[in-house]
Amino acid sequence: MIGYTTVGTDNLNQSGAFYDALLKLMNAKRVMQEDDFIAWSNGSDGAMFSIHLPADGNKTTIGNGVMIALKAKNVEHVKTLYQKVLSLGGSSEGEPGFRVEGFYAAYFRDLNGNKLNVHCMVSA
Repeated sequence: MIGYTTVGTDNLNQSGAFYDALLKLMNAKRVMQEDDFIAWSNGSDGAMFSIHLPADGNKTTIGNGVMIALKAKNVEHVKTLYQKVLSLGGSSEGEPGFRVEGFYAAYFRDLNGNKLNVHCMVSA
């Protein structure tokens, strides 16, 4: 259902390196790149994640209430991705754990303050 998602950045190179390292752990690679954006995909369903310089030329701002959720393989994958975020300079918005029965997630902000999560569904 989702074709792609985009978060803003003021530094395409710095954010590109952050997401190259993080999304590599999700078997994703850069599939598109222009002067103002970079997009990654793992090819499994065609969905892409992208970063973009603001089209209006103004400074990037964070969307209040906006979050992108990235699907992890399992609980260990959530933990690995969360630790990678912290090692890359991202910040925690919620350590890995169950939020509701069957839903395991970790929340973080990237280098630009965009809020994301990594999650998986766990059957009992």
